[in-house]
Amino acid sequence: MKKSPLNLLTVASVISQKTTMNQLTSIILTASVVGVAAISSGCSQPEPAEQNAPEYGLVTADDANEDIGTYVLPQDTSILDEPNADEIFYGKRLLNETKRLLPEHVGAQMNCNSCHISQGKVPLGDPYINSYNTYPRVMPRSGKEIDLTKRINGCFQRSMNGKPLNPESSEMLAMIAYMKWLSQNTPKEQKVDIQNAGKVDESLTPNPTRGEQIYKAQCETCHGDNGEGIKDSRGDIVFPPLWGDESFNIGAGMARTYKAAAFVKYNMPMGIQTKGLWGHGNVLSDQDAVDVAHFFTHQPRPDFAGKVNDWPNGKKPKDARY
Repeated sequence: MKKSPLNLLTVASVISQKTTMNQLTSIILTASVVGVAAISSGCSQPEPAEQNAPEYGLVTADDANEDIGTYVLPQDTSILDEPNADEIFYGKRLLNETKRLLPEHVGAQMNCNSCHISQGKVPLGDPYINSYNTYPRVMPRSGKEIDLTKRINGCFQRSMNGKPLNPESSEMLAMIAYMKWLSQNTPKEQKVDIQNAGKVDESLTPNPTRGEQIYKAQCETCHGDNGEGIKDSRGDIVFPPLWGDESFNIGAGMARTYKAAAFVKYNMPMGIQTKGLWGHGNVLSDQDAVDVAHFFTHQPRPDFAGKVNDWPNGKKPKDARY
């Protein structure tokens, strides 16, 4: 892979997908330069008969013939080729089965992948693909620079209403190993051109009464009459609770109306589609998503003592619950 000069703009990015549901392909690497944005992007799908994912090269504004590499979402079977395969597989299991494997650290009935769709591989579904290269970074909520271990522990404390892991524990290192593997050795100064989350119109005024009606029509089947979620016969989480004592606490990002609405709009309700990705059918409008998100985020949920330290530099989002 040829590294991109740091002063060049990316002018092409392509996301392509196989016709099978869970196989994403060829997401393009872009130069990651502070203050510089990609200036064009598009989507392309191969014909159904095509067996192998096509590859797309990147070009730069300075030299249209310079290939700065491509990213191809790896198959999990390729983990077997890695020298630390056992560690990566363990990290994958921890992210999928967090509550069962780390019960002392997870207070909610949640797994990491309750919010990171398809093991962190889906655009707009909070993917892990850039996580390894994104940190350390300054986070507005904490007002300081944090590394990836602190970001993961923040999720344990907030989204899973639990306790942080030892940063040097085998569990923490395994989850980071999975995220590093998923990055496929993308150079630190580059990143994969993939959106973590979609956007909704934050000028919309939520209507919680209408939101309750949408919840009953679109969400209740999976998340329960009272937001309690669904477990299988072994007690393992199938769909997480959206409110109540076993849900994420008030300090979680998902407890914010517009942040939750963006996740809901582009990832829910889950369904089978012949085109597009899981949840990318835009079943709900922006107003629908804002209404239903406001309804479930404002239901009773655990408190978070550390909330008093959030946004020390101001600029608290208008949808923060505290």
